[in-house]
Amino acid sequence: MAASATGAGRPPPRIIGQKVLRPRAQVEEKIRSAIFSGDLRGGERLPSEDELGRQFGVSRTTVREALRSLCAQGLIRKSPGVKGGSFVQDVDYQSLGVLLQESLHVRLELGTLRPDEVAMVRQYLEVPAARLAAEHRSARDLAALREVVARQKSISVDDPEVPELDARFHTTIAAASGNRAVASFVSALHAETEPVHYLELSPEVGREAVRQHQAILAAIETGDPDAAERAMVEHLSYLRDHLLPDGQRDGRGMPSVQDGRPSRAVGGASRRSSA
Repeated sequence: MAASATGAGRPPPRIIGQKVLRPRAQVEEKIRSAIFSGDLRGGERLPSEDELGRQFGVSRTTVREALRSLCAQGLIRKSPGVKGGSFVQDVDYQSLGVLLQESLHVRLELGTLRPDEVAMVRQYLEVPAARLAAEHRSARDLAALREVVARQKSISVDDPEVPELDARFHTTIAAASGNRAVASFVSALHAETEPVHYLELSPEVGREAVRQHQAILAAIETGDPDAAERAMVEHLSYLRDHLLPDGQRDGRGMPSVQDGRPSRAVGGASRRSSA
């Protein structure tokens, strides 16, 4: 007996259809695909909204809605002004760190996250990152870390370069771990918590912190994951023990600002940060 039209013996229908998207979704998907395929590269400026509307055959409002959605996804950014427009965001792991930092910054400003919560996550990531760096670091990573530590040894604790050097040291270790997700998160978390800015950064504390950086570097140089982990735990514990008192921090738990600069208990500013 022949199988009925709806019977089990009937072969499955050939798939030739494709879901029809709304005009806004079609514009969004086309631009997204061009970014992911590399046809649109990081930093490239998109055509104007009017030109995109002409190319897609849709209204300017439809284009604007599509671009707004792509902005929310972090795939493009909008820049105001005569030379502004819509620009493709880089989609590598460094750009992920930038997006994470911007998102964290908003939430810290709104008070939906506390700085100590963010700082704790950073510390949870930096200890295993140090272990991984000892196993996976390259000659370039080591050269970058040596350069930072050498510079830290030569400057005083009130030098404006101190925060940037501290960030470079920790983010370079995260990058040396070989895990790009860890590198992105550490970069974002470190930038937003800015640990140096709310430390009681006396010359003595500065010297000890740099000594600890040297110990971390030495463990990574020798490829000793256990020693790198111990050195990083010691360093982060020491920093927690030398935070500024609550009264010297702002409402977010960050240091209060006086005359445009964070308040610090420095003392003897002309002294160097290491012996």
